[in-house]
Amino acid sequence: MPLAEAEKWLDHLTSCSPCYRDFSELQAGYRHRRMQTVLAVAASILIVVGVAGWALFFRHKGPPVVETAVLDLRNRSVSRGGEQNPGEQPLEVSRAVKHLSVYLPLGSAEGPYEMRITTTTGSAIFTTGGVAFLKDGLTSIPAVVDLSSASPGQYVFQVRRPDSEWNSYPLMLR
Repeated sequence: MPLAEAEKWLDHLTSCSPCYRDFSELQAGYRHRRMQTVLAVAASILIVVGVAGWALFFRHKGPPVVETAVLDLRNRSVSRGGEQNPGEQPLEVSRAVKHLSVYLPLGSAEGPYEMRITTTTGSAIFTTGGVAFLKDGLTSIPAVVDLSSASPGQYVFQVRRPDSEWNSYPLMLR
């Protein structure tokens, strides 16, 4: 009711205890309902913000990390000093890779091998050893790697049997 209409009742309301008590109860009920409405709106906003935040977090997580990569040397020619042979693309590996499977050239023997990745000037950035095994005519070496600290760019992948010469292949880290 507008205040202009309420003026005639205000004198009675302030002097009659039962009417004032009824008015106070109505006013308390109104405040309680209003507080419930405010809390419901606040809870709804928090839920929407939480779901949106969760969706953004998982959407911007980035591309999945490639766990395993294959370096296939079966049909590659060995290059001198890591120089690229004409017509051959360099091997490519993501710096996020955690495991390598190196497929050795056809006719490679089983047993221990040494592997490393060097800069084009010859400084090793990664060195490991592994045991090659033959399965279904494919000689391969599994290796655990961590290339995350290397800069993207041109490198040389080298592999050899212990006490033998290094065989070099151009490698692109992305």
